[in-house]
Amino acid sequence: MIFFSQCLAKDISISENINLKYVCNLEKKIIKNSEFNYQTFFAKDLNEKSIEKFEILSKQPETLFIKGLSLFLSESTKLQVKIVNKDVVLFKSTDQKNNYSESGIITRKTGELVHEITKNIKSDNAEKHISIYSCIKND
Repeated sequence: MIFFSQCLAKDISISENINLKYVCNLEKKIIKNSEFNYQTFFAKDLNEKSIEKFEILSKQPETLFIKGLSLFLSESTKLQVKIVNKDVVLFKSTDQKNNYSESGIITRKTGELVHEITKNIKSDNAEKHISIYSCIKND
């Protein structure tokens, strides 16, 4: 989490041009809403699919495209946070009303991907869905 906070302070820092494709298997999901308080569910207990085609394309100095993780991120041309280096790719986007956001971080060496969706940010009943994936490069 300390690394995540430090990266957010920079907002945009793309130090590598990459074109990566992954296949990602859902490992677990953590849900916080009116029914669950950060309860963990394992993939075998969920009716959710893995990601067959997750793509990351970056070009220095500030271009980053994320495809296949969610429709919101795939269509988001203006990611507010874009960090790409030899170790991680970090990204975040918020809707125009600042009431919905998605963020993610993938560790390039291990292939671990954490994808967080936050809904109803401005309300007292904000929801979080944190999905953790294990990804393998698909060359």
